[in-house]
Amino acid sequence: MKPSINWFGHDAFCITGSKKIYIDPFQLKKKDRADIILITHTHYDHFSPDDIAMIMSTNTTIIGPHDTLDKINHIKTMQPGDIIELHGVTIEAVPAYNIGKKFHPKSNNWLGYIISIDNTRIYHAGDTDHIPEMNKLSNIDIALLPVSGTYVMTAHEAAQAALDIQPKVAIPMHYGSIVGTVHDAEIFKRELSGSIEVQLLQRQ
Repeated sequence: MKPSINWFGHDAFCITGSKKIYIDPFQLKKKDRADIILITHTHYDHFSPDDIAMIMSTNTTIIGPHDTLDKINHIKTMQPGDIIELHGVTIEAVPAYNIGKKFHPKSNNWLGYIISIDNTRIYHAGDTDHIPEMNKLSNIDIALLPVSGTYVMTAHEAAQAALDIQPKVAIPMHYGSIVGTVHDAEIFKRELSGSIEVQLLQRQ
């Protein structure tokens, strides 16, 4: 069975398969139990201790970049290039950063993730621009890509990134909450029409 993906707005997702994995939980509406929580970086809209508490149990593993270490207990840290296996799930940390913007410096070693679960490879790009490292990604089934511009790549740049990555399915994110609108997601979908399947998820 392929894992299901729920979107909670912004960059927050839950992947449910053999394990339940939350990424950047933010503004969640109800409690849950996560097996794994992945944090891409320490901005408040991605690293929210209150939301983490809503889905954490004694068996939950939290993973984040190194600057989360002094902010929450019992976190495993990763940096770009690291790979870890947990509960039969493989997690690869990949770079996420801005080019020509100051919001997400490359030197911070903030993260995107490739999650391999139930024979499916899911790429969550984190807050990033269209960076050269995307050319090296391979065998991605589902790519979750920011499209709002301002702090991350624009819808046009995200479409170009998707063409580099060549996922089977691309899902836009980072719109509709703090910055960006559904119009950005629609531009992204239109630019990939005929090339890559794009799914616009309804916010949970």
